[in-house]
Amino acid sequence: MIGVLTHHWAKEKRFEKARHILDRNGAAQSRAPGFINRTTLLSKNNPSQISSLVIWENDEIYDQWKASPERAKAMKNADSMWSQPPISERFDIP
Repeated sequence: MIGVLTHHWAKEKRFEKARHILDRNGAAQSRAPGFINRTTLLSKNNPSQISSLVIWENDEIYDQWKASPERAKAMKNADSMWSQPPISERFDIP
């Protein structure tokens, strides 16, 4: 299994819309093969930061999700929400 931790920083006055887009993406992920779990994390130190930890069966499954039309649809217009590019890192889960 792998965990994918991604940090997003919403533009000022766009936090709720940004969170809605990420929740829409999470709902789409939950229907994808190989999806295990997703947790949204809201920073206590930075009110613009929304992070997510998503657990997948393996890297290949996650790569398929990232390239899928379902993800593209779920994340439509998301780029306009961020004050800086998202940062994502993958972790092995033993």
